Amino acid sequence: MQNILLVDGYNMIGAWKALRSLRDENFEDARDRLVELMAEYKAVKGWRVIVVFDAHLVPGTEQLYVKHDVEVIYTRKNETADERIEKLSNDLKGRKIQIHVATSDMTEQNVVFGYGALRKSARELEIEMGIIQSNISQKVKTTQSEKPSRRIHLRDDVALTLEKWRRGLK
Repeated sequence: MQNILLVDGYNMIGAWKALRSLRDENFEDARDRLVELMAEYKAVKGWRVIVVFDAHLVPGTEQLYVKHDVEVIYTRKNETADERIEKLSNDLKGRKIQIHVATSDMTEQNVVFGYGALRKSARELEIEMGIIQSNISQKVKTTQSEKPSRRIHLRDDVALTLEKWRRGLK
């Protein structure tokens, strides 16, 4: 079973505390941070992740690109992220595909649920992301603590003498 997560980008930015404060300083940084977080999500879960942003906050034409292995879509000029997510929910569905839509927009949740997608609120995704980041941090700490400090086991007094020599001390 292939899992696909469709994320309403500006909905997440407005709902997540860390992204909301970042948005107030620099909107582009908030978008980039969301994509980075979704890359971590993809790396841990192994899901295909598509983040959709409304075009009205980004001038120009429709844009589709991949950043950090996450698909990013800026909608056409008069198309909302909700409309694109609905279209993707319908177009991507299949027998061996489970679509998850992350948005706190209740109307949007009901529409995509009608297409067979599973709903995930912004708060649920934020909590799940917090757990993922905590697990990553714990794994890094464990890996670092298990890593030997040197390749050859030396007595502490010999290691201290060698370290003094390395630093040019007597």
